[in-house]
Order: sequence, then C-alpha cells, then structure tokens
Amino acid sequence: MDESWAWEPEAWGLSGGWPAPREAKTAVCPPVPGPSLSSVLNELPSAATLRYRGPGVLPWGALEEEAEDEQRSFQALAEAAQKELQGPRPSRELPWPMQARRAHRKSLARDQEALSSGSRATHWALLLRRSKEKVREGLNTLKPWARTLKRIGGQFGAGTECYFSLLRFLLLLNVLASVLKACMVLLPTWLEGTPPGPPAADAPSPCGSYNPRPQGLVTFPTQLFSLLSGEGFLEWSPLFYGFYPTGPHLAITYLCSTFAVGLVYLLLILHRSVSGLKQTLLAESGALTSYSHLVFSAWDFGLSGEVHVRLRQRIIFYELQVELEEAVVRRQAAVRTLGQQARVWLVRVLLNLVVLALLGAAFYGVYWATGATVDLQEMPLVQEMPLLKLVVNYLPSIFISVFNFVLPLVFNLIAPLEGYTRSCQIVLILIRTVFLRLASLLVLLFSLWSQITCGGDGEAEKCKTCGYNYKDLPCWETRLGQEMYKLLLFDLLAGLAVMLLVQFPRKLFCGLCPGAVGRFARTQEFQVPDEVLGLIYAQTVVWVGSFFCPLLPLLNTAKFLLLFYLKKLTLFSTCSPASRTFRASTVNFFFPLVLLLGLAISAVPVLYSIFLIPPSKLCGPFRGQSSIWARIPESIGSLPQTAQNFLFFLGTQAFAVPLLLISSILMAYTVALANSYGRLISKLKRQIETEAQNKVFLAQRAVALSSANGAL
Repeated sequence: MDESWAWEPEAWGLSGGWPAPREAKTAVCPPVPGPSLSSVLNELPSAATLRYRGPGVLPWGALEEEAEDEQRSFQALAEAAQKELQGPRPSRELPWPMQARRAHRKSLARDQEALSSGSRATHWALLLRRSKEKVREGLNTLKPWARTLKRIGGQFGAGTECYFSLLRFLLLLNVLASVLKACMVLLPTWLEGTPPGPPAADAPSPCGSYNPRPQGLVTFPTQLFSLLSGEGFLEWSPLFYGFYPTGPHLAITYLCSTFAVGLVYLLLILHRSVSGLKQTLLAESGALTSYSHLVFSAWDFGLSGEVHVRLRQRIIFYELQVELEEAVVRRQAAVRTLGQQARVWLVRVLLNLVVLALLGAAFYGVYWATGATVDLQEMPLVQEMPLLKLVVNYLPSIFISVFNFVLPLVFNLIAPLEGYTRSCQIVLILIRTVFLRLASLLVLLFSLWSQITCGGDGEAEKCKTCGYNYKDLPCWETRLGQEMYKLLLFDLLAGLAVMLLVQFPRKLFCGLCPGAVGRFARTQEFQVPDEVLGLIYAQTVVWVGSFFCPLLPLLNTAKFLLLFYLKKLTLFSTCSPASRTFRASTVNFFFPLVLLLGLAISAVPVLYSIFLIPPSKLCGPFRGQSSIWARIPESIGSLPQTAQNFLFFLGTQAFAVPLLLISSILMAYTVALANSYGRLISKLKRQIETEAQNKVFLAQRAVALSSANGAL
C-alpha cells in the first residue's frame, strides 16, 4: 500500500482548493474548500514588500487580465501607496531592515510625544524635522548620474561602477573648491578695483624687470601657443598667481582660501574613506559567508521593471564570479609544494626588480626632460619655429604622459604572473601605478625647485640678490602654475587622442575583421586601475597647482565633466565586460586612501613654497615680503591685544602639551573601547556557531525520531 502523498495538478484549479492526497479522492466526504493559491502566496513575508516595489508591480499569482487593469489604474495605486506610507504603521509590520525599523519607531515615538504635548514649540520642531527628512530625501533623488551608475554596475561590474562613482565624487570636490576660490580670491580682487598691470620696464628693482604682456601685433599661431602653454595674454590674467595685486586683505584671503580648500578636501575624503573601510572590513573579515550572503541577502525586493531586475542579476553574477575566481586561486595556493612555493617567490622577486628598473628609468627621463627644457628654449632654431617651441615647452609633460601610458600596460602584463588573487593584483597594480604617477610629479617639482632655488645654494650668483633665480624665473609662482596647467591640459589632450586614434579604430577593426586578425586585436576591456590612477593623478596636479593657478579647480571641473561623458561613450560603444572582475569592497577603501596619499604629497611642495621660498618681488599679492607666511603675523599684529594674546597662546607649549595629553587619553580610551567591542563580537560569533551546531543536532534528532516512528 502506497503511503506517500501525491499532489495532483487538478487540485490547483479555479475552485481554489488545497491539494488533497490521492487516497482522499475516493473518500465519501466532499473536499473542504480552502484558500486560493493567490491568497496563500500573498501571505508570504516576501509579498509584504509589494507596496515598496512601486506602482504597477503584480502580486503573486495575478492573471494577465489583472495586469491590464493594473496598468490602467497606475495613478490610483500610486495614491494608495502614498497614503499607506504616510500612515503611522507599526514598525513590526514594515518589511524593513532592523536599523530602519528602530529609526522608524523612534520617529513615531517623537511624533506621538509632540502631538500629545500640544505645545506650539514642539509642533514647530516636528514640522522642522519632517521638512529636514523631505529635503534629505529630495537631495538623494537629485544625486547626479545615479541611474547611469546602476546601469554601468549591472553591465560591467562593480569595479567599473566604482570608477565612475569616484569621478562624480572628484567632480563635487572641484565644484566646492571653485566656489571657495571664487568667493575668497576673485571676489575680493574685483571689490578692490581694477588690478594694476605688470611693473614698468624702467622701474628700479634689484630683481630685474617682468612684463609678460605681448607687445605689438599678435598673430594667430602666437595666440594659440599662448593658450596651450599659459604664456602671453594668459600669463597676466586671473588664471595665474602673478596677476593678483598686493594688499593686506587680498593676501590674507588668498592664503586662507588654500587652507580652507585643503580642509574641505581632507574632511570629505576622510568621510568617504571611513564609509569604504566599513564595507572592506565586513567583506574581508569573513563575518559574512560570501555565497550565502549573496544568495539570501543580495536581492532587492524594491526593484520594479525588467531593466532594473536584469541589472541586479548581472551585479550578483559578477560578485559571484569574483568569489569563485578568488576561491580557485586560494585553493591552488594551498596545495602548492615547497618547491612550487619557492619558484613562485623567485618569480615575484625577479618581476619586482624589473618594475623597479622601469620606474628608475622613467624618473630619470622626467628629470632630464625638465632640466633640458631651459637649455633647448634658448636655441635659435627653437625660437624661430613656434611648433618646435611648443613641443619643447611640453617636453616634461610629454615624458610624464608617455611613461604613465606605457608602464601601466607593462604592470598589467606582469601582475598575473605573480600568482595573486584578482583583488591582490588590482592592489599591486594600483600601488605601482600610483608610485609611478605621483613620484614622476615629485621629480618634476624637484627639478623646478632646483631651478628656482639654484639647487638650494642661496649664495649662487642668480639667487644671492633676491633669494630665488630672478633672471630665469622673475615670477616663479606663475611658472609653477603654468607647468601644472600644461600637465592638466596635456593629460586631457592625450586622453582624447587615445580615444579617437586607438580605442575607436580598434573597435572598428574588430568589427570589420571577424577572423583571426579580429581575434588578435580582441575586444578591449575597461582597465579600472589605470583609469582610476589617471583621475587621482589629475586631481593631485590640481592640488599642487591651485595655489599658483587659482582657477585650476574650475578648469578641472570642466575637464571631469567632459571626461565622464567621454568615458561613458567609450565604455558602452567600444568596451566589453571584463573577463576577470574584482571585489568592489577592496577599491571602495583603497581609492580614497590613494586620494589621501595624493593630497598629502601635494601639500609638501605647497607648504614648502609658503614657508621657506621667498615670494617673487615683481608679481603676486605677497610681493615685497620675506616669505608668504610673513603676512599672517603682520595681520595678527593689527588685531586687538586680547585677540593677539589668544592667538599667540595657541602656539605655545602651555596649550600644545595639554592638548597632546588629552588627545592621548582619548586615543587610549578609544583603543580600549574598540578592543572590548572586539572581544564581545568574538564571543557573539562563538555563540552563533554554538547555536548553529545545536540546531543541526536537533534537526538530526528530529529526522531520526521521525524515521523511527515511520518504521513502527
């Protein structure tokens, strides 16, 4: 006799009854009608998220006719959902995460307290809080390119999405810096009247003369050369440091704008780094089992529309692909023998020696190009040919751009040979590329510093009179600004050239030659490490040059805005999804960390110029001062005596030592608190493991008891 239960398809008919056992069909009693399939499925917990998936989403088990009715009643559903969300529903009934439920419960408690008190002040506080929440939600909806980033993440992986997210973040930084520069530099200059021109040629000065304005009729090639090099009519313009007149108020605002912009940069990058650090620690600590987390928690039940569903499916697919690839690499590393391990480390050492040799050659090339530019500019042949003169002026930028384009390709070829996981390969490529880009920029600045300070020899003939090389560089701040301007402009032109002359022709070539030749060219992938380091390099150039070229953040804003749409066009038209992806949590923290490194490196030459190098005597708001910082003590001396005493007290040991002690105590307390939380988390993890083992044991006992009862 068959005791098993067999479910019949007819039981799920239009009558809506529950399925009955096969032997129950022969019973005398008629079947008891039960709930329909649609009503049963609508009682599932996942169906509770229906109203949060947006209007027009069908419930479980809905018919096609109902779909047409749903489309026709779109507005009615929207109004009903809005009323439902506005109603004070209990937090327990909301299908939200626990943190959102707690916030919702606290919000309801505050609302009830405000309504029960009847106070006018409490009522206005409630209205103000609700207004703040609505404004915050509105700002989140106004976040630029949110849909574009979601589409990029779905088609090309989370790593490519991180690049465009970083580009949007840097664009925000440059917009804020441009606003601060305009309010603290351009506006005071305009309020003080028409700025005076350059000093007259016959004005007596021990530091020579300086008149960058072109004399006589200027031809179009000369104008074009000035536009590309920052000389001529641009040299004495609001674009560069030398244009701004001297004055106590303008000098203070000019200097304070640099520190204010740097502080804004630092705070925003730290905020982004901390948020990325949380994701990285959670992903790398093993607290979440990657596969179960992706399978059970990665889906978003608030999605509506086939496009968004497919994008989310692709994102989960790429994340699973990353986990599986890294698991394979770790499994291969775990079964290596001692000889295989020694061979792997030998290969890594040899490859790192090759990398160091390439980096050394690149740095020497940049140093040679910077020193040779001055000598080549004095040659008669270069002076007679404007095009050759332009190439000579761009010689350091050309060397830097060539090395930044060629060596990352070599690093991409070397990294897979070292036997690391994909995430470790990305980090290694980033470290090497960032060292190449930032160190080449430092080599350029060191070469310029040698020219400005006569190699650090203050007793040299060219530097003895004014403290700097006034014969070759009468306004050395403008010269530094011109170099950063040329680096920024050449980086943009080089990117456009690569896009138009390499990427698009390669895509056409692959499409027109589908055979072996087309396979040899291959479809190109979006190289996230190289592209990200290009952004960080461009932003570091802006950080270095913003003091000497105040409008450089504004130019970089326009560049990044253009770059976003160009990279988007290149991505969707010429690139294919990466064959090997990497974990996004790794780069979410590492990218801002490299940004912080670039900010720290850029602060070194700027602070050195402010405190140690004498300012130019013939240009800029600090002309005539022994140092740029000397204007700050002079301004403090004009304040009331009480303010002077307070400011000078901040620089004494009586203030520094207690501040250091308090900071040390707070740091020790924070470390102790973090350790206690870590121990508590470890205990909770062990308790969770014990509970899991208990559930497995109970499940096994239940199966054993049910088997025993069946046998009886």
